[in-house]
Amino acid sequence: MSGKSPATLRGTLIQLAPGTPLRDGLVRIQRGKTGALIVLGDEEAVTDICDGGITFDSPFAPTLMRELSKMDGAVILSSDCTRIVRANVQLVPSPSYPTVESGTRHRSAERTALQTGSPVISVSASMGTITLYVEGQRHVLEEPGVIMTRANQQLATMERYRSRLDLANQRLFVAEMNNYAAVSDVINVLQRELLLKRAGQDLDRDVIELGTDARQLTLQLTELRGDNDTQIELLLRDYLVTPGLPDREEIAEAAAALDRLPDSEVMSTSAIARILNLPGTEESMLREIRPRGYRALSRIPRVQEFLMDRLVEAFGDLNGLLEASIDALEQAENVSPLWARHIHDGLKRLG
Repeated sequence: MSGKSPATLRGTLIQLAPGTPLRDGLVRIQRGKTGALIVLGDEEAVTDICDGGITFDSPFAPTLMRELSKMDGAVILSSDCTRIVRANVQLVPSPSYPTVESGTRHRSAERTALQTGSPVISVSASMGTITLYVEGQRHVLEEPGVIMTRANQQLATMERYRSRLDLANQRLFVAEMNNYAAVSDVINVLQRELLLKRAGQDLDRDVIELGTDARQLTLQLTELRGDNDTQIELLLRDYLVTPGLPDREEIAEAAAALDRLPDSEVMSTSAIARILNLPGTEESMLREIRPRGYRALSRIPRVQEFLMDRLVEAFGDLNGLLEASIDALEQAENVSPLWARHIHDGLKRLG
């Protein structure tokens, strides 16, 4: 049995994206209304449930796969989809694997995928649908036009999220620089960062499924997403309540907790406050809170993370940094006179 990594939905969708030879072959089968059963992988677990058929080893070609699919049995491809290994094969998976499918071909496809761990594709002769079974999931491939329409709607949603985030972010930054930031301001920005991140993740699968048709969509998504993960990390570095400066593990744990929040709780101020180790009461939302200074320092060109740590350790928070003279900045560890002036002037410009 091979030691290859388990197949994933994301990885398999990349193999099936429009513009790939495999998708070309599937579209030919779909248009021919003959149906097909195709296994992506010829590992031992697959060969163990194969009965009969024709064994050969031929370079993959969309037209050849189309012709071989006219026979009743399954077509077995290599895991990288570059070769056709067997055809006209009867798959005999164990009936102990549960399936909700009613058609013989689809039942066999789902059970084969569950038993072997290899992706299996079933093309319906009557309905013309292409169904993928992988990672215990059932995924129907949609037409590119349908996906593009949905993706454009999602892009419009992301544009609204980005606009509201930029406004909230600017308000928070002004409040930080003028020492009147409140807990509610911080949570408001973090919530909008999470909304933007999740909308982008929803769009990622559509980008994968569109393949070569998604070039413009990818550019727009990249622009709207911006440095979303970095901004979330900086918010956590500034506001996560810890005994000292938050270390990488504490930041990672908080970020993971934010990712695990159900969609229904993303807009819950108390849920976000708990992750930041802050009180979640209504009264606490109005309480002033001081940033450590990471977000401000990140806006100064070329200031690296280790230098930010040294400065925050030395001056405590953003107020201390803003009030520090060039001479005082020079006393911080790893801060040369040149860097001290650069950081001092940068903070003054931000203010």
